[in-house]
Amino acid sequence: MTEAFTQTTFSQQQARPQLPTLPTGWPIGSYESYEQAQQAVDHLANADFPVTDVTIVGVQPMLVERIAGRMSWSRMLSSAAMSGAVFGLFLGLVLSMLNPAAGLLSIVLGLAAGVVFNVAFGALGYAANRNKRGFISQSQLVAQRYDVLSQPRNAEKGRQLLADLAARSAFNH
Repeated sequence: MTEAFTQTTFSQQQARPQLPTLPTGWPIGSYESYEQAQQAVDHLANADFPVTDVTIVGVQPMLVERIAGRMSWSRMLSSAAMSGAVFGLFLGLVLSMLNPAAGLLSIVLGLAAGVVFNVAFGALGYAANRNKRGFISQSQLVAQRYDVLSQPRNAEKGRQLLADLAARSAFNH
């Protein structure tokens, strides 16, 4: 009994490695966006293709940082106050449930404490780093193209299904 369990566990670990590893398989399609690669895999799944053999690989990854605006004291303080209010309100609601006799007092105190502490710590952090970064941004990891790979045993069938999808898409446009 133990031996069968060990073999099952070992074979499952072989199929889906836990540590970062390079992908395996043959390319069956290449797409400009992740959305297109997802649509290709959806098409394969709808055609009863064994999608557990499929991997989407982002090729030539880039970190893209989009600048959202300038950072200023007023923007930092308002942002810190809003996030502090949300956290403080949550904390106040939890405290009011634990002690119903406190009523609204625990909600109001939680809200006020959340705003005060978050604004204070936000201001200290902003003052310490003010000259290092004067803007707000969002980072995103993107790839220049997305390849769909399949294990060799099903690669030819996958290529044919994706070629049919591409032909149908070209005909509809």
